[in-house]
Amino acid sequence: MLKINEMFETIQGEGAQTGVPSIFVRLQGCPVGCSWCDTKHTWTLDDAFLTTADAVMSKGQEDESHFTADESSLLALFRQRGYTASHVVITGGEPCMYDLRPLTGLLHSEGYSTQIETSGTFEVLCNEKTFVTVSPKVNMKGGMPVLTSALDRANEIKHPVAMQKHVDELDALLQGVADLSGKTVCLQPISQQARATELAITTCIARNWRLSLQTHKYIGIE
Repeated sequence: MLKINEMFETIQGEGAQTGVPSIFVRLQGCPVGCSWCDTKHTWTLDDAFLTTADAVMSKGQEDESHFTADESSLLALFRQRGYTASHVVITGGEPCMYDLRPLTGLLHSEGYSTQIETSGTFEVLCNEKTFVTVSPKVNMKGGMPVLTSALDRANEIKHPVAMQKHVDELDALLQGVADLSGKTVCLQPISQQARATELAITTCIARNWRLSLQTHKYIGIE
């Protein structure tokens, strides 16, 4: 069963899929411990916060409440809610705590495209057609290493940066990737800070990487 903290329809605001109408499914649970995380309410796995799908859909603020659903029930909820987007982004929390092969396989069989946004600290178990975005979290409080297998599976490596050491960390990780051809490498300034943005722009130009901005925060949508 999947534990779902949020589900909503919006526009993808980050990375190579920016601008794509998307259904976001935010799963509950994450042990990584990023200090700048903007979804800390998804960290805790505690059945005391279990509630109904209707309650989660109607909550007015971010919190730990979540509901459980299997893959077929989740697809039925898409239809019940009248969602029209055909791209599904599975995020968290840390979505790869779950085996996502049943969900992504079902969605692709029903005509959806899928994307996973992961820290790279768990094995990525998903459909072969799923677009995998690894946003590697290095030396975080949880002490979990970024897996080379996750980086190898990634279609996109999107790294949050605030200072030069974060670029250096990414360089070290990329040295372990067997084949970077066909992968998009993005730098994303943390919290849109001016210094971080300048660093990301300069580095992207020098490396021929791509700049990723959190455009949803600029235009005020989820």
